[in-house]
Amino acid sequence: MLPKVFIDGEAGTTGLQIADRLRTRTDLELISIDPDKRKDIDARARLMNMADAVILCLPDDAARLGVSLVTSQNTVIIDASSAHRTAAGWTYGFPEMDKTQRASLRATRRISNPGCYPTGMIALVRPLTSRGLLPASWPLAVNAVSGYSGGGKAMIAEFEDGGTADNHRIYGLTQNHKHIPEMKRYGRLDHTPMFLPSVGRFAQGMLVEVALPLWALPGKPKRADMHAVIAAAYQGEAFVKVAPLTECDAVTGLEPEACNGTNRLELYVFGSDDEVRLVARLDNLGKGASGAAVQNLNIALGLDEGSGLEA
Repeated sequence: MLPKVFIDGEAGTTGLQIADRLRTRTDLELISIDPDKRKDIDARARLMNMADAVILCLPDDAARLGVSLVTSQNTVIIDASSAHRTAAGWTYGFPEMDKTQRASLRATRRISNPGCYPTGMIALVRPLTSRGLLPASWPLAVNAVSGYSGGGKAMIAEFEDGGTADNHRIYGLTQNHKHIPEMKRYGRLDHTPMFLPSVGRFAQGMLVEVALPLWALPGKPKRADMHAVIAAAYQGEAFVKVAPLTECDAVTGLEPEACNGTNRLELYVFGSDDEVRLVARLDNLGKGASGAAVQNLNIALGLDEGSGLEA
C-alpha cells in the first residue's frame, strides 16, 4: 500500500508547489480535501489521521492548531511554518546540516521545515562555527534579498497587481524577524545575528550573504581555509553545491534566480585572504520551502530522497 500524504494548506503558495511536486509521483498517494471543507476542522482531522504524512502549509497559529488535530502516533508532521523551528520535540528539516541529521529525520514524527533565509545562512555559517574558524561569539550580520513570493499572497498581489512601484525594498527594520532564532540556534551562535532582509521585483529566487573580515578573526584563517571547511561539509551532497575557488574568481556578478524551479543550494566564497564574502543562492520556494518539504518527506517515509526534485 502506498503511503498517503495530506497537504493542509494546499491552496497556498508553498502548498501548491509541494502538490505539483507530488501529484505525478507513483511511490505515494496524495490525498486532498474538498475545497468546500478546507475550514472544516473535523474533515481536516479525519484526513490528517488517516495519512502517513501531513505537510502543514499554514500561518503559525493555524499550524499549531493543525498539530493538535493529529492524534495518530504514526503520522509524520512536516510543518512549513515558523511555529516549531526551535521548539522542543521537533527535528530541524535541513538534511545536509550535519552528517547525522538524516538519521534524526528518519527517527522523528515531527519535522520543522527551515526558513528560506536561514537555509542559506546556516549552510554558510554552521561549518565554520562547528570547526572553530568562526567564533560563536562573533557579531554576525546577514544580508539577503528574496523574490516577492516569499511574502505570500499579499505581497505577490502587491507586486503583480500594481500595489507598489518599488523595485527593491528593505524590511524587518525592528531587528525582530521570525527567522532570527533559528539562525542563532542552528548557526551555533552565542548572540543574535543582525539580519538585513530585502525584497526585489522578481517572483522567486534569493541571495543570502555573510561578510567576514579574516584579518580580525582569531587564527586569521585564509580564504582557502574557509572554502575548504565549507566544501568538506557538503561533499557528496546532491542538492548543495559549493563552487570551486576558480569558479568564484571567474564570477563578476551573481543574480538570484538561477536556482529557480530546483532544490539546489549554491554556495560561494568570494573575496581575498583579508576578507571574504560568503554567498548562498537558492529558490526561496524550492530548497527554501516546498523542495525542502518534499526532501524531508522522502527521508521520513523511507523513499528515494531525490524523488520529485531537481538538482
